[in-house]
Amino acid sequence: MESDLAAVLAEKTARIRIIGIDPGLRRTGWGVIDSDGVRLGYVACGCVVSDDAESLAMRLRQIFDGLQEVLARLAPAEAAIEQTFVNRDGAATLKLGQARGIALLVPALLGLRIAEYAPNAVKKTVVGAGHCDKSQIRAMVKCLLPRAAPDSADAADALAIAITHAHSRSWRRLEALIAQESAAP
Repeated sequence: MESDLAAVLAEKTARIRIIGIDPGLRRTGWGVIDSDGVRLGYVACGCVVSDDAESLAMRLRQIFDGLQEVLARLAPAEAAIEQTFVNRDGAATLKLGQARGIALLVPALLGLRIAEYAPNAVKKTVVGAGHCDKSQIRAMVKCLLPRAAPDSADAADALAIAITHAHSRSWRRLEALIAQESAAP
Protein backbone atom coordinates (compact mmCIF):
# COMPACT_ATOMS: atom_id res chain seq x y z
CA MET A 1 0.00 0.00 0.00
CA GLU A 2 2.80 2.44 0.89
CA SER A 3 4.73 1.58 -2.27
CA ASP A 4 1.57 2.11 -4.33
CA LEU A 5 1.15 5.57 -2.82
CA ALA A 6 4.82 6.33 -3.43
CA ALA A 7 4.53 5.27 -7.08
CA VAL A 8 1.38 7.33 -7.61
CA LEU A 9 2.97 10.29 -5.84
CA ALA A 10 6.07 10.07 -8.03
CA GLU A 11 3.90 9.93 -11.14
CA LYS A 12 1.68 12.81 -10.03
CA THR A 13 4.61 15.05 -9.07
CA ALA A 14 6.52 14.78 -12.32
CA ARG A 15 8.77 17.69 -13.20
CA ILE A 16 7.02 20.84 -14.36
CA ARG A 17 8.31 24.21 -15.54
CA ILE A 18 6.69 27.24 -13.91
CA ILE A 19 6.98 30.93 -14.73
CA GLY A 20 6.35 33.48 -12.02
CA ILE A 21 5.42 36.98 -13.15
CA ASP A 22 5.61 40.16 -11.07
CA PRO A 23 3.64 42.65 -13.16
CA GLY A 24 4.62 46.29 -13.39
CA LEU A 25 4.39 49.01 -16.00
CA ARG A 26 8.05 50.05 -15.74
CA ARG A 27 9.50 46.61 -15.04
CA THR A 28 7.70 43.30 -15.25
CA GLY A 29 9.76 40.68 -13.47
CA TRP A 30 9.76 37.07 -14.61
CA GLY A 31 11.34 33.96 -13.15
CA VAL A 32 11.29 30.37 -14.39
CA ILE A 33 11.87 27.31 -12.25
CA ASP A 34 11.52 23.55 -12.60
CA SER A 35 9.80 21.62 -9.82
CA ASP A 36 9.28 17.92 -9.30
CA GLY A 37 7.12 18.37 -6.22
CA VAL A 38 10.09 18.11 -3.88
CA ARG A 39 13.06 19.85 -5.48
CA LEU A 40 13.22 23.26 -7.11
CA GLY A 41 15.58 24.09 -9.95
CA TYR A 42 16.47 27.52 -11.24
CA VAL A 43 16.10 28.03 -14.99
CA ALA A 44 16.24 31.79 -15.70
CA CYS A 45 14.98 35.18 -14.58
CA GLY A 46 14.92 38.77 -15.71
CA CYS A 47 12.72 41.77 -16.43
CA VAL A 48 10.80 43.16 -19.34
CA VAL A 49 11.41 46.90 -19.22
CA SER A 50 9.11 49.36 -20.95
CA ASP A 51 10.25 52.72 -22.30
CA ASP A 52 8.96 55.59 -20.09
CA ALA A 53 9.06 57.93 -23.10
CA GLU A 54 6.50 55.86 -25.03
CA SER A 55 2.70 56.04 -24.82
CA LEU A 56 0.85 53.73 -22.45
CA ALA A 57 -0.32 51.59 -25.36
CA MET A 58 3.23 51.14 -26.66
CA ARG A 59 4.54 50.32 -23.20
CA LEU A 60 1.88 47.63 -22.81
CA ARG A 61 2.88 46.29 -26.23
CA GLN A 62 6.53 46.15 -25.09
CA ILE A 63 5.49 44.10 -22.04
CA PHE A 64 3.38 41.82 -24.25
CA ASP A 65 6.20 41.26 -26.75
CA GLY A 66 8.80 40.73 -24.01
CA LEU A 67 6.74 38.18 -22.10
CA GLN A 68 5.77 36.42 -25.30
CA GLU A 69 9.46 36.01 -26.20
CA VAL A 70 10.32 34.65 -22.73
CA LEU A 71 7.46 32.13 -22.78
CA ALA A 72 8.33 30.99 -26.32
CA ARG A 73 12.00 30.54 -25.41
CA LEU A 74 11.61 28.83 -22.01
CA ALA A 75 8.31 26.93 -22.57
CA PRO A 76 6.76 26.89 -19.08
CA ALA A 77 3.77 24.62 -18.49
CA GLU A 78 2.10 26.79 -15.82
CA ALA A 79 2.17 30.44 -14.79
CA ALA A 80 1.80 32.21 -11.47
CA ILE A 81 1.11 35.91 -11.18
CA GLU A 82 1.06 38.24 -8.20
CA GLN A 83 -2.29 39.84 -7.44
CA THR A 84 -2.53 43.61 -7.48
CA PHE A 85 -2.88 45.51 -4.26
CA VAL A 86 -4.77 48.80 -4.29
CA ASN A 87 -2.86 51.86 -3.18
CA ARG A 88 -3.91 55.48 -2.67
CA ASP A 89 -2.94 56.60 -6.17
CA GLY A 90 -5.85 55.48 -8.33
CA ALA A 91 -4.11 56.28 -11.62
CA ALA A 92 -1.05 54.22 -10.67
CA THR A 93 -3.25 51.31 -9.57
CA LEU A 94 -5.12 51.44 -12.88
CA LYS A 95 -1.87 51.40 -14.89
CA LEU A 96 -0.57 48.49 -12.82
CA GLY A 97 -3.85 46.70 -13.49
CA GLN A 98 -3.37 47.16 -17.22
CA ALA A 99 0.16 45.75 -17.05
CA ARG A 100 -1.19 42.87 -14.97
CA GLY A 101 -3.82 42.24 -17.65
CA ILE A 102 -1.04 41.82 -20.21
CA ALA A 103 0.80 39.50 -17.80
CA LEU A 104 -2.34 37.35 -17.57
CA LEU A 105 -3.07 37.49 -21.29
CA VAL A 106 0.26 36.24 -22.62
CA PRO A 107 0.24 32.83 -20.83
CA ALA A 108 -3.52 32.54 -21.37
CA LEU A 109 -3.03 32.84 -25.14
CA LEU A 110 -0.68 29.85 -24.91
CA GLY A 111 -3.25 27.82 -22.95
CA LEU A 112 -1.22 27.76 -19.73
CA ARG A 113 -2.91 27.20 -16.38
CA ILE A 114 -2.56 30.47 -14.42
CA ALA A 115 -2.58 30.80 -10.64
CA GLU A 116 -2.73 34.08 -8.73
CA TYR A 117 -1.21 34.78 -5.33
CA ALA A 118 -1.51 37.68 -2.93
CA PRO A 119 1.75 39.47 -2.12
CA ASN A 120 1.49 38.45 1.55
CA ALA A 121 1.00 34.79 0.59
CA VAL A 122 4.18 34.90 -1.50
CA LYS A 123 6.14 36.49 1.36
CA LYS A 124 4.80 34.00 3.87
CA THR A 125 5.66 31.03 1.65
CA VAL A 126 9.18 32.15 0.80
CA VAL A 127 10.27 34.06 3.92
CA GLY A 128 7.92 32.65 6.56
CA ALA A 129 6.23 35.95 7.40
CA GLY A 130 3.54 37.89 5.54
CA HIS A 131 5.40 41.15 5.95
CA CYS A 132 9.05 41.53 4.95
CA ASP A 133 11.19 43.69 2.75
CA LYS A 134 12.59 43.02 -0.71
CA SER A 135 16.06 42.13 0.60
CA GLN A 136 14.61 39.28 2.70
CA ILE A 137 12.79 37.89 -0.33
CA ARG A 138 15.95 38.08 -2.41
CA ALA A 139 17.98 36.34 0.31
CA MET A 140 15.50 33.47 0.65
CA VAL A 141 15.21 33.07 -3.13
CA LYS A 142 19.00 32.75 -3.24
CA CYS A 143 18.84 30.18 -0.43
CA LEU A 144 16.11 28.11 -2.15
CA LEU A 145 17.62 28.50 -5.63
CA PRO A 146 21.42 28.75 -5.13
CA ARG A 147 22.12 29.14 -8.86
CA ALA A 148 19.74 32.11 -9.16
CA ALA A 149 21.24 35.57 -9.49
CA PRO A 150 18.30 37.93 -9.97
CA ASP A 151 19.51 41.31 -11.23
CA SER A 152 16.56 43.19 -9.72
CA ALA A 153 13.96 42.99 -6.97
CA ASP A 154 11.32 42.41 -9.66
CA ALA A 155 13.10 39.30 -10.95
CA ALA A 156 13.59 38.01 -7.37
CA ASP A 157 9.89 38.61 -6.65
CA ALA A 158 8.94 36.71 -9.81
CA LEU A 159 11.05 33.74 -8.70
CA ALA A 160 9.35 33.92 -5.28
CA ILE A 161 5.95 33.81 -7.02
CA ALA A 162 7.03 30.73 -9.00
CA ILE A 163 8.30 29.08 -5.78
CA THR A 164 4.97 29.82 -4.09
CA HIS A 165 3.13 28.14 -6.94
CA ALA A 166 5.41 25.11 -6.86
CA HIS A 167 4.78 24.63 -3.14
CA SER A 168 1.06 25.25 -3.49
CA ARG A 169 0.61 22.77 -6.31
CA SER A 170 2.62 20.12 -4.42
CA TRP A 171 0.39 20.46 -1.37
CA ARG A 172 -2.80 20.36 -3.47
CA ARG A 173 -1.64 17.19 -5.24
CA LEU A 174 -0.60 15.52 -1.99
CA GLU A 175 -3.95 16.37 -0.37
CA ALA A 176 -5.78 14.92 -3.39
CA LEU A 177 -3.74 11.71 -3.23
CA ILE A 178 -4.39 11.30 0.49
CA ALA A 179 -8.11 11.90 -0.03
CA GLN A 180 -8.11 9.36 -2.84
CA GLU A 181 -6.32 6.77 -0.68
CA SER A 182 -8.71 7.42 2.23
CA ALA A 183 -11.74 6.96 -0.01
CA ALA A 184 -10.46 3.68 -1.48
CA PRO A 185 -12.11 0.56 -0.04
